[in-house]
Amino acid sequence: QVQLVESGGGLVQAGGSLRLSCAAAGRTFSTWRMGWFRQGPGKEREFVAYISAGGASTAYTDSVRGRFTISRDNVKNTAYQEMNSLKPEDTAVYYCAGDSRGTISVVKSWAYWGQGTQVTVSS
Repeated sequence: QVQLVESGGGLVQAGGSLRLSCAAAGRTFSTWRMGWFRQGPGKEREFVAYISAGGASTAYTDSVRGRFTISRDNVKNTAYQEMNSLKPEDTAVYYCAGDSRGTISVVKSWAYWGQGTQVTVSS
């Protein structure tokens, strides 16, 4: 019933920018916390960013703070992540997550997940 689909990934040079989108199917999207996680090669899935249901509150992991911006449009049922000043260490599959039921940085607290979109940052 609930589906999240990420898009916007790609290959960019270090210092470049990308904007990821997460399109959600679900009438309760506007009530969900939304988040972005990423998983680099050989690494565990890592919390990246969070936005509250209404969009007023955000949180970021230290490594992306000041470079990434999470946002949402509850009319379009879409969450976004603008990524600026990209670094090679940002290379990962980025996952959209919806409807956290607990601590936002904990993977298992999120009810719904997209399939991921690849972001590759070259040197």
